[in-house]
Amino acid sequence: MSHYFTPDPSDVASRPKRFSFRIGDAAYEMESDAGVFSKQGLDFGSRLLIESIKLPQGSKVLDLGCGYGPIGIVLSKRDRADATLVDINRRALELARKNAKTNDVSVRTALSDGFADVEGLFDHIVTNPPIRAGKKVVYAWFAQAKDHLVSGGTFSLVVRKDQGAPSAQKELESLYHRVDVVAKKSGYFVFHCTKD
Repeated sequence: MSHYFTPDPSDVASRPKRFSFRIGDAAYEMESDAGVFSKQGLDFGSRLLIESIKLPQGSKVLDLGCGYGPIGIVLSKRDRADATLVDINRRALELARKNAKTNDVSVRTALSDGFADVEGLFDHIVTNPPIRAGKKVVYAWFAQAKDHLVSGGTFSLVVRKDQGAPSAQKELESLYHRVDVVAKKSGYFVFHCTKD
């Protein structure tokens, strides 16, 4: 059976689901689907991550493992970020494109296994990482994010305590100049890592 972090979830029948949510004063309409992370609506971790960061207007941001696109789309609309959304999952990426259009934002999208097909440097990288893919995959993202940030750039992510937040924090502290826990709620930690 396919996982949401594999390229093609075609063995999982498509069952699209539309929903809406609010972040601050703005309402967002989205669609997710089977074979995509969080097919029922905006998950708690992604919401906490979005609400815990505020980007300077016009920031160049990468939403890594974007799924159906809520993080990058909200940052693009709310913070006027110049957003690129990447995912390995084709179905997720199609949804991200559709959801960006629905919410009247312009984003770039690219099919990429992690950073494999990501080029250039970003001011900010954000992710709700695919913990179920395993530490080898996720920790590689931690290290590679640093290589795709400008000097002083930031890497922000959310991890649940029972899915390894304490060990993730130690790994991040071994890589980044500064690691701050900017939010901690209901077992979720939001880390904000700054490149020197």
